Amino acid sequence: MLQRFWLTFVAKLKDMHEILNLINAMSPFLLLGFLLAGLMHVFVPNTLYSRYLSNNNFASVCWAALLGIPLPLCSCGVIPTAMSLKREGASKGATVSFLIATPQTGVDSIIATYSLMGLPFALVRPVAALLTALFGGVLVNIGEKNNRSSKTISDGNASEKSPNVACNSTEGKKNTNFWHKCVAALKYGYVEMMQDIGKYLIIGLVVAGAITVLVPDSFFALFADNSVLSMLLVLLFALPMYLCATGSIPIAVALMLKGLSPGAALVLLMAGPAVNFASMLVVGKVLGKKTLAIYLLSVILGSMLCGLGIDYLLPRSWFVMPWAEMQQVVGHTHSWLSFNSVCSVLMMGLLIHAFVQKYRHGHDHACSCSHHHDAQEKCTCATQQVNQSLLVLQVEGMRCNHCKANVEKALQAVAGVEQVQVSLENKTVTVTGNTSPNEITHAIESLGFKVMRGM
Repeated sequence: MLQRFWLTFVAKLKDMHEILNLINAMSPFLLLGFLLAGLMHVFVPNTLYSRYLSNNNFASVCWAALLGIPLPLCSCGVIPTAMSLKREGASKGATVSFLIATPQTGVDSIIATYSLMGLPFALVRPVAALLTALFGGVLVNIGEKNNRSSKTISDGNASEKSPNVACNSTEGKKNTNFWHKCVAALKYGYVEMMQDIGKYLIIGLVVAGAITVLVPDSFFALFADNSVLSMLLVLLFALPMYLCATGSIPIAVALMLKGLSPGAALVLLMAGPAVNFASMLVVGKVLGKKTLAIYLLSVILGSMLCGLGIDYLLPRSWFVMPWAEMQQVVGHTHSWLSFNSVCSVLMMGLLIHAFVQKYRHGHDHACSCSHHHDAQEKCTCATQQVNQSLLVLQVEGMRCNHCKANVEKALQAVAGVEQVQVSLENKTVTVTGNTSPNEITHAIESLGFKVMRGM
């Protein structure tokens, strides 16, 4: 009995060693992905993302998908961004296309996918995201043709008070100096992005470790002859969960090590980030139940068709061979292991720094007043506006810095607002100025968030 326990314990340690190897293989590419995400965020013009999305045609749907695929937006940050595009005049089809394509991929997750799952998976992910986004967006546009005129009037009235909120809004873009932009890119990639998705990346690694240790090696072998059943099982768990595109990778890796087919793993990588309870509630509330049904149908049907295509139409060796190659490189090349270990330590240090910055300054809210301040200059507008009314709202659904930026810009466009402070930790929005609480509530809820109560 003791010998059996010891052998089992040693086997589990070996499994966990594989997870550490995966982390080492992933870290250099994650660091590169975060850097590229920061450069895109700062150097890509804001207007690029809303200029081509207003027409109710296939071109706007296609542009929305193509512009969304490389964007480093997490699954929660894409919701207010998409709602902002809708308020700016983007067609409903383009909005749904953006909602479907953007959370499935990003420049960081594509690079991380290549590091762990090989080039075929890294190429298939954005292609699959594009196809499902086009399918959903076109279906929504077809359904909207009959009432296009009424919707246009409604959107026009709403957009009169709409801010110019773009996907890549950033304070760094206000700086024309190249080096200031580079610093802003590094800050966004290695601080703000890590604050947004770092927690979910760690959760993904923990879940992957739990799967590796607890799930029997032959579990998914039971579904070897039934890809559809295994995909439905994956969808059952993936759809309601909050998974980011990068955090879902180690989970897919662990499940494939337990026998999950490459096609079913792709279903997890597509449906997990694209849909969760929050996105379903927002789409149903803002865009309507019919649009919600098309949104879910596109993700579920699209992911399953793409998964079946991988399992039955493409060589399995394309998606299995990278495992052996990756394990050989990580396990036997000492210089590569040393480099990867340094990257892993650096990654952990940056994550710790990002979390410390987030929670240390949790009560030092960023100023969103209409006045300009230098980076090191503390805003004193709050003391200058003591005679203005103060409104504090409890808001549900704000999870990342993209959510915060969209709320700040939306409220700054409301007449009479002098200052806005958003606290992600406390889930509060503080507004100073002479304005109607109803207008403030409407501006926040139009982005897909829910105002719970005033404080």
